[in-house]
Amino acid sequence: MSLQARWKEYLPYYKRNLKVAFPVMLTQAGASLVGLADSMMVGHYSTADLAGVSFSNAIFFTVMVFAMGALMGVTPLVGFEVGREQGGGGDRTRQIVSLLENGVLFTLLLSAAMLLLLGGCVPLLDSFGQDPEVVEVARPYYLWIVASIVPFLFFCLQKQFLEGLGNTTAALVITTVMNALNILLNWVFIFGHWGFRPMGAEGAGIATFVSRLLMPFCFAAVIVFRRRWRVYVVSFSRGLADWREVMRLFRVGLPIGVQSLSEVFIFTLSFIIVGWLSKEALAAHHIANQIADMTFMLATGIGAATTIRVSHQLGRGDLHAVRMAANASVHLVLLMNTVGALFMFSCRHIIPWWFSDDRAVVDIASVLILMAGLLQYADGLQAVGAAMLRGITDVRRPMIYAFVAYLLVGLPVGVVCMFPLGMGAVGIWIGFVVGLVIAALCFHIRFRRLMHRLESLEPQHVSTPLHV
Repeated sequence: MSLQARWKEYLPYYKRNLKVAFPVMLTQAGASLVGLADSMMVGHYSTADLAGVSFSNAIFFTVMVFAMGALMGVTPLVGFEVGREQGGGGDRTRQIVSLLENGVLFTLLLSAAMLLLLGGCVPLLDSFGQDPEVVEVARPYYLWIVASIVPFLFFCLQKQFLEGLGNTTAALVITTVMNALNILLNWVFIFGHWGFRPMGAEGAGIATFVSRLLMPFCFAAVIVFRRRWRVYVVSFSRGLADWREVMRLFRVGLPIGVQSLSEVFIFTLSFIIVGWLSKEALAAHHIANQIADMTFMLATGIGAATTIRVSHQLGRGDLHAVRMAANASVHLVLLMNTVGALFMFSCRHIIPWWFSDDRAVVDIASVLILMAGLLQYADGLQAVGAAMLRGITDVRRPMIYAFVAYLLVGLPVGVVCMFPLGMGAVGIWIGFVVGLVIAALCFHIRFRRLMHRLESLEPQHVSTPLHV
């Protein structure tokens, strides 16, 4: 088939994927921009405050990413039911309502567990080998962001549910408004305006808590007042708890959470390990991660669209469309990450000044941003590969792949490069690249094999989730 013919074949899939992905990409980019704004504003307050925010987020995001990953299981399950309904499988409203009902209970249990875990870390903040000045700044900021996790997880549940239905715009609107509020409150609390005292990192924590507290209430209002979605709320039954359904969410969500945790854990440990070098190295490492997060958030937007599109097509039993939607996402993420890599390569000496006036921080960060550019392709491909597998509810084997790639290979390689080989903070980024490349290869090979397996089944057996 000629290149022109292939382009014409893929063009509808590019359009459909982008239609779903674009709001998610903007939502994720917006969330990342708030992180950038936090870092820029706190970094210009003081280097110690920037390092304290970095240290706190390293611990907090490890737990939060696991919880967010666990809730991602809602999307393919809802998406599969939507696909079955669209494919002539009858009215699936009751099944979809059951997923939302028991998703609420699942989120309550998950929130309680995360609060206990994060709260238990408070007395241990002095035990990570960080500069005492950094720990002193980090503690109040950490307490505020821990308090924000419960409302944020309910927002995530609502977001994943609507993504399963195929809507990604509501989250964009709410996140945009709350991000703007967060930045405004940062300006008020960090630097001390409108009669408030300057609070530095603690002020950033208060701003984050307020904005996250409002997010689920905004989403609930959207669901209730939108007639199309109101049916899923008014159909709630008195017997809210169906433990079989909760366990179904657990069986799909837990492996996704562990997979997400495995990836983020190497980054979390990197902040602690780089903190052993100096607070300047830690601040620089944080800057490079913030820039890398921007393109990764865009890749996760394409990944979210991939999960939605793949789960819908699987529910319809259209395996050709499953393959085409997945391949289209691969093409899109490669294009997007090429742009991201070029931006990092060309602006690596300029970007650090946005965050800090400390020359030592800027010099280290410019080198680390170069490394962030080098891992763009592997990072994007592993994000989309994991999303493709989630779309067909294959979640257990990818969990193992992620654990091995990130923690058993990537992290040791990074530590060896840092210390025995004397590469400093650059060494841990080499470990990132190695781990991401291995994960990306494993995810894509696994997806191809499972598609061959599904294509060998009788048509009546295709519209069945693999591991539910």
